[in-house]
Amino acid sequence: MVVLHSDLNNFYATVEKKLFPELAGKPIAVCGDKEARHGVVLAKSEEAKAFGVKTGDVIWEAQRKCPGLVIRPVRFGEYVKQSRAVRDIYARYTDLIEPYGIDECWLDVTHSRVFGSGEEIAERIRREVKEELSLTVSVGVSFNKVFAKLASDLKKPDAVTVVSRENFQEKLYPLPVEDLLYVGRATAEKLRRMGIATIGALAAADPKLLEGRLGKWGAMLSRSARGEDASPVRNMNDKPPLKSVGNSLTYFEDLYRTEDIKRLLYVLAESVAARVKDAHLGKADTVHLWVRDKELQSYSWQKKVRPTALVGEIAEAAFALFSERYTARRAVRGLGVTVSGFDNGIEQLTFDSLQGGYEKKARAEEAVGKIREKYGYSKIQRGIMFEDRVTLKMDVRGERLVRPGGVEGEVASPFEEEMHEVPPDGEEE
Repeated sequence: MVVLHSDLNNFYATVEKKLFPELAGKPIAVCGDKEARHGVVLAKSEEAKAFGVKTGDVIWEAQRKCPGLVIRPVRFGEYVKQSRAVRDIYARYTDLIEPYGIDECWLDVTHSRVFGSGEEIAERIRREVKEELSLTVSVGVSFNKVFAKLASDLKKPDAVTVVSRENFQEKLYPLPVEDLLYVGRATAEKLRRMGIATIGALAAADPKLLEGRLGKWGAMLSRSARGEDASPVRNMNDKPPLKSVGNSLTYFEDLYRTEDIKRLLYVLAESVAARVKDAHLGKADTVHLWVRDKELQSYSWQKKVRPTALVGEIAEAAFALFSERYTARRAVRGLGVTVSGFDNGIEQLTFDSLQGGYEKKARAEEAVGKIREKYGYSKIQRGIMFEDRVTLKMDVRGERLVRPGGVEGEVASPFEEEMHEVPPDGEEE
């Protein structure tokens, strides 16, 4: 198998410079709305990086690091347009294109030899993206998806890097273990406590020990480090059945009070419940909570619940997880709520459903939904929302941020570089 991983360099910031040539050479940061809910850096230019500006910095933090920083608003419509144009170039070489965020894709070019070797195809793509779209891309070439992504990270911007069966140990094994796909900060810390600090050490570790400490992800990481990833590159038009529905947000300031956490979990639950209904998935039996603290450490937990699609039950289950499991004692920067385990409308009768408790609540939420559909989301709100004027105006679902895996307006975390569907990193129930 010959796999490419393409990563558009500083994508949002580069698109801004393409749209506004007067920004050339200036340090810029694309940031969320300071007056709304995510006044943080979503992307930055190479010039801003040189000053230490990072994705996730609050705007004032970024400006303190870089006094001349130019702040640009988010233009998702433009980013989606440019992303599609780049994928049209990829499609000249293969139809096996699997998005991994709005700015990244895997390409299987195993059967594209008419265009040359994997490295030659990567160079052609790099050149065509630059000449035709005024964007730059770093491309990794390897024999599996995990190593292709690692290769694309080795040299940036505007570069092609090959990791082969002959050189992968030399190139990749000295790298820190957190560079490997799906190894987040918390997992890296667990591995370091086991004496595993590099990808090479992970590859050499006993697979059974890793599985015993990290569960199924330990076994998967062990295989990945040894170059045994066999996952195929999926065609971007193949849409597997939805196994989960979620939404996340980054607030415009650090959150310290549990009352504020609960309020935002209700905002997210409103979005999730509406999307579950629109997708006709029925009820879910598992609620997942994701938390990111002010140090950008992430945590995730999950909890079984009675099958539900009710906003209140989803929000309360998420808040119960937060109250029981979040012990970091640090302010919260981001929150996410996801549900899974759908019954697709086929359910078993329970005493609760026979007594009508669920249906009564469902009818009330249905009535609220119809009012919002006719008069607007903000016209009817839960009482908990009136304690904060910012959350009172939120319609997270309506903002249509882009979820990795597609550019059709699915909702996700606004972080450009950290939006990927990954195994839970941190504690999990």
